[in-house]
Amino acid sequence: MEDYRKAYEEWRTNPHFDEATRAELKAIESDENEIKERFYTELEFGTAGLRGVIGAGTNRMNRYVVQKATQGLANYILKQDKADKSVAIAYDSRRMSPEFADFAAETLAANGIKAYVFESLRPTPELSFAVRELGCIAGINITASHNPPEYNGYKVYWEDGAQITPPHDTGIMAEVKAITDYTAAKTMSKEDAVKAGLYEVIGEKIDDAFIAQLKSRVLHPETIAQESKNLRIVYTPLHGTGNLPVRRVLKELGFEHVYVVPEQEKPDGEFPTVSYPNPEAEEAFALGLKLAKEIDADLVLATDPDADRLGVRVKDAKTGEYHTLTGNMSGCLLADYEIGQTKAVKGLPDDGVLIKTIVTTNMADAIAKYYGTSLIEVLTGFKYIGQQILGFEKSGKGTYLFGFEESYGCLIGTHARDKDAIVASMALAEAAAFYKAQGKTLWDAMVELYERYGYYKDDIKTITLKGIEGLQKIQEILETLRNNAPKEIGGYQVTAVRDYKADTITDIATGTVRPTGLPASNVLYYELTDDAWLCVRPSGTEPKVKFYYGIKGTSLADADEKSSALGEQVLAMINEML
Repeated sequence: MEDYRKAYEEWRTNPHFDEATRAELKAIESDENEIKERFYTELEFGTAGLRGVIGAGTNRMNRYVVQKATQGLANYILKQDKADKSVAIAYDSRRMSPEFADFAAETLAANGIKAYVFESLRPTPELSFAVRELGCIAGINITASHNPPEYNGYKVYWEDGAQITPPHDTGIMAEVKAITDYTAAKTMSKEDAVKAGLYEVIGEKIDDAFIAQLKSRVLHPETIAQESKNLRIVYTPLHGTGNLPVRRVLKELGFEHVYVVPEQEKPDGEFPTVSYPNPEAEEAFALGLKLAKEIDADLVLATDPDADRLGVRVKDAKTGEYHTLTGNMSGCLLADYEIGQTKAVKGLPDDGVLIKTIVTTNMADAIAKYYGTSLIEVLTGFKYIGQQILGFEKSGKGTYLFGFEESYGCLIGTHARDKDAIVASMALAEAAAFYKAQGKTLWDAMVELYERYGYYKDDIKTITLKGIEGLQKIQEILETLRNNAPKEIGGYQVTAVRDYKADTITDIATGTVRPTGLPASNVLYYELTDDAWLCVRPSGTEPKVKFYYGIKGTSLADADEKSSALGEQVLAMINEML
């Protein structure tokens, strides 16, 4: 009998697993493929923690997988001799999120580690803030971000408020992997944990401190006061955690006309109005745009379920059309506003830094150059931006100005060490008021950026390959490209190849090789002629391989044409490998 069958029988018959779990597994006893999918492997605890489909089995999200992961985290904390420091726990609106938060807290308590658990759902950036505000050694966030409803996840943060990075990520992963028996995870009742002072509910006090930090980042309160009556904002939390904090911060700053999409206002883990609660997806904006047209809104904001990503639509006053701002566009708009207005209001520090990820637009480089600030490029994942902020604090060198990634995430200020769609919503509303006072829309401001820096356009093609075979195919695609680097892509010559797994940057013309200077990661990046580029990486959280690319055009139309042509060539290249 194969190993997955043994694991299935153990879970189906062992009384350690609750009755509902055993019943769920008995119901699939004649479905060999389903048994194999649930038990052929363990849901991997990677650098982003856990993420998977909710259900019984070692390859699913359930209480036993959560308890095992938490026991591994507890073991690591104990080995670090930090049991006296607590862990903050937050959760989103998904199925089983409050339950998973409690299972994690109960396992920590059974190991003598106190948990601070939010009273109800909270956004990801507030969890990042709470870790540092409460002096915790770690944080746990129960969320699957923008995944479909059947998913949930478990992210671990360290004491700096960022998701775990080396050496803690590998240390925690090793501890989790070392637990081979799911019945070995300790637990105790919530009631006993509360009595022992190892479970404490948190809420309003942290909310107030978090919102105060956000409001302290406002650069032009006088302009908000002047224009708040004239600006109309539509907002949707997409059934997630953003509703209360976004509305609160905008109201407290004086924005009078904020209209929340009623059908998407309340938290709902089924996400009934969208198949995929992602502000990158067109369907996420259907109801918001309908409302925006009814009330003639200036901008439409959408936060994902855990409120770390922000999607934006802005009105073009000349045509009445609502334009999509991609993550690269809104990131650049905010980077230019925050850095430019910081310079105007109080001047820029000599060691100011703009940080972006390797798959983020090259317009960021042009913005940094324009303002005379340094630019740091990091691997994909906002935790690497958080790691840079920690480095500035430890060394006393470097002042964080702004950081963003193409996947609709940015951070203004250092109150959190993760993407923050709450502060981004606030800042975009402020920027809209600032430009409105000059008779401009946010779209006008975006066009001005293109005219100043160049018509950069960036896009992505994603291939989903599910199951065991899919994971193998993703690895094959990366190895094929690694071993046979293309000489040209979509009519652009390849000028350099970056292999972040091998830590090499190879100049094609000279053959010289230098290190990337970044941690090892299974990512390939092709520098192309005419300021174009292509980057290939597997998703860290989903069974996907992503092809990011960017070009620079001479106008919006030219950029669209060049981007579309390169995208078609990238798809053709992918299809050849499938």
